[in-house]
Amino acid sequence: MGDDLANRVAAAMWAEDTASAGLGMRLVAVGDGTASVEMPVRDDMVNGHGIAHGGFVFSLADSAFAFACNSRNQVTVAQACDIVFVAPARRGDLLVATAAERTTFGRNAIYDVTVRRGDDVIAEFRGRSRQLSGTIIAEDS
Repeated sequence: MGDDLANRVAAAMWAEDTASAGLGMRLVAVGDGTASVEMPVRDDMVNGHGIAHGGFVFSLADSAFAFACNSRNQVTVAQACDIVFVAPARRGDLLVATAAERTTFGRNAIYDVTVRRGDDVIAEFRGRSRQLSGTIIAEDS
């Protein structure tokens, strides 16, 4: 296991991830239990307060979480997740979500995702994952 496997799994997932691509996300890096995804805050992502709608920030964090928890080529889905918004993001900001595995237990795991604009923390997300049967790519790939 390792970064080569994580990159191959991420490439296969990204090829089918029209949601993340449609939001302008870009996969920056993946590794064993880790991932970074970036997204610019577009005009159509700003709410009535003139700040990034929280749902888009959540989606960015959730995408990083997905790539991190599937990095070992085991189909894994979100079991539960929550987010704390720390600071507002604004139109034109480039947000980067960095996910890291904290612990695994059986088919479950916990991941933390920090969303930043530069050095500023925008949100903290915690995701709980559950492994299902199956793999993302063929085992002999």
